[in-house]
Amino acid sequence: MAEIVNWAPVRRSSAQGFAMRAPRTASRCDAAALASIDVDQWRDLADRAVEPNAYNLADWELPLDATARDRTNASALAARAASSADPHAGTLIGLIPVVSAWRAYRIPLPVLVSADPYGTLSTPLLDHDVATEAAAMLLHKARAIGQHALILRNAALDGAAMKALTAVLERDGLRPHILQTHVRACLDATQDPDDLLRDALGVKKLKELRRQRNRLAEQGEVSFQVARSPHDVVPALETFLELEASGWKGKRGTALLQHDGDAAFIRRASPALAERGQCEVVTLRAGTTPVAAAIVLRHQDHAFYFKLGVDEKFAKFSPGVQLTLDLTRHLCADPAIALADSTAHPGHPMIDPIWRGRLTIGDVLLPLRRSYVVPLAKAAIALRGQMRSSARRAIHAIRKRQEKNT
Repeated sequence: MAEIVNWAPVRRSSAQGFAMRAPRTASRCDAAALASIDVDQWRDLADRAVEPNAYNLADWELPLDATARDRTNASALAARAASSADPHAGTLIGLIPVVSAWRAYRIPLPVLVSADPYGTLSTPLLDHDVATEAAAMLLHKARAIGQHALILRNAALDGAAMKALTAVLERDGLRPHILQTHVRACLDATQDPDDLLRDALGVKKLKELRRQRNRLAEQGEVSFQVARSPHDVVPALETFLELEASGWKGKRGTALLQHDGDAAFIRRASPALAERGQCEVVTLRAGTTPVAAAIVLRHQDHAFYFKLGVDEKFAKFSPGVQLTLDLTRHLCADPAIALADSTAHPGHPMIDPIWRGRLTIGDVLLPLRRSYVVPLAKAAIALRGQMRSSARRAIHAIRKRQEKNT
């Protein structure tokens, strides 16, 4: 269970303002351990969710919580419909995996933060029939265990779940605070793929990509393969893992295969999701040689482009782009998919020119009461962000100098 840290203000003179006592672990925490949530109820809630999020599916979150690097032992805020027999055993209608602000940011304040789902989307699951009631219950649960705010990281700002949460806050005379916002690429999969790609890339760029594909075909017939069943997903996943580890992610030490816990998580999650039609592994081959592969998750009418791995020996043929073009056609041909979320960083150089739709994503602080904690949390997170940005710029400058010297 996540450690919920409580801090209390110590009144000093007006000139000194507030000081803080040392943190202590709360003596009581009603937030359940994530692993204690009934899997069948969780899956049923996901089927009824007002807004899709494959990264909050039980078959993704539970393997993640069991072994993934820096993401284990999360807690959960769970909302249940009242039951006359047992108020704690009603139907699950809302769920948010959470950790403490201390664990998420190293900030010692009574604030809960959405647990990192390893997929840059933390939109909670809310029952579409009672979304507002579920949102109200989740916020009440957090308030009842002494928390002053709930932060959702990388949530869809214009989605139905956020609208339900905002409506509950407004009813209490509160409002959400946007901590940061950005847009990222998405695909309108209801469009004709050829029209979409021509409008996005232009005739000249598509001609160049066809030329590269023809040159790639000199290595062997180019084929796009989709693994859907658990039996097919398992070997396709291993191909993906090897490709990812062979590239720049492997050089930086961030490939899934390089950490036993991460590898165990994805090897458990992918076939489990495939069993329910919620995971595909797509592979581009030249003859028998895999040159690119990707994991794609599915939830309701959305697809989620999780990760891409390429063989950099074929970089001159743009294998990642070639696979993405085939994936675009694949998703647009599927009547079950209306939208695909790239889940990529904003301004991603590969996906942004191809998928021209945009989703507004952000970190949102939801105050649970009028409290000194809210402005403190906002200021602390802003300061932390500035320090991390400065550190990243310094690291980037060092790497540039090292590359120049070599």
